[in-house]
Amino acid sequence: MNTMIKLIADSYGLLPLLALILLVAATVIVERLSFFSRSVRSAANLQYDLDKVKRGNLVDIQKIAKHYDGTLQAAVVRAGIAHHGDAEAEFEREIENAIMFEMPKLDRNLWVLDTAVTLGPLVGLFGTIAGMISSFNVLGSTGTGNPMAVSGGIANALIATGFGLTIAILGLVFLNFFNKQVRNTVLQLDLIQSMLTIRLVATRNVEAHLSAVKP
Repeated sequence: MNTMIKLIADSYGLLPLLALILLVAATVIVERLSFFSRSVRSAANLQYDLDKVKRGNLVDIQKIAKHYDGTLQAAVVRAGIAHHGDAEAEFEREIENAIMFEMPKLDRNLWVLDTAVTLGPLVGLFGTIAGMISSFNVLGSTGTGNPMAVSGGIANALIATGFGLTIAILGLVFLNFFNKQVRNTVLQLDLIQSMLTIRLVATRNVEAHLSAVKP
C-alpha cells in the first residue's frame, strides 16, 4: 500500500487517472465486442434465410424480420416491407434512409476509445515529466550523494509512460478491429438492400408489365 501511495505521489496523482482511462476503454471494448458479435452473426444468418425466400414472398420476409427483431438488419428489412409497393428508385431511397438511420449504432462510443488511445500516452508522458522534475529536484538538493533516490524516482516516473503506452496499444488494436467491423456491417446492409430490391421490387415490376400487355 505504501508503495502504491508513493507511486501515485510521484506521478502527481496521474496514475489513478490513467487507471480510469483504462477502465473506460475496457468497458467500451467489451460492449462493442458484444455488439458486433451479435450483429455479424445476425447478418450472416439473415442473409442465408433471405436468400431462400422466393421473389414476391412478402409473408416469409415478414417472418424473417420478426425472427431477427432488435437487430440492425431487421430494421432494414422492415423498411423494405413497409415500402414494398413503391417504385424501385423510391424503394431503394427508403432502404438507404433506413441504413443511414442505423449507422450511429455502428460507431457508438468509438470516439471514446479513440480519445483513450490519444490521451493515455499524453497523460503518461506528463506523469513521467512530473516525476523527472521531482527527481532532479532531489538531485539538486542532495547532489550525487544519494543516487538511489534519483534513479528510483526516475524509474517510478517511467511507470506512467508504460501505463499510458499500454492503454494506447490495447485501444489501437481494438479500434482498428471495430472500424473494420463497421465497414463489414455496412457492406452486409448493402447486400441485404440488394436482396430486398430483387424480392420486393423486381417481381412487382414484372407483374405490372404483364398486366399492361395482357389483352
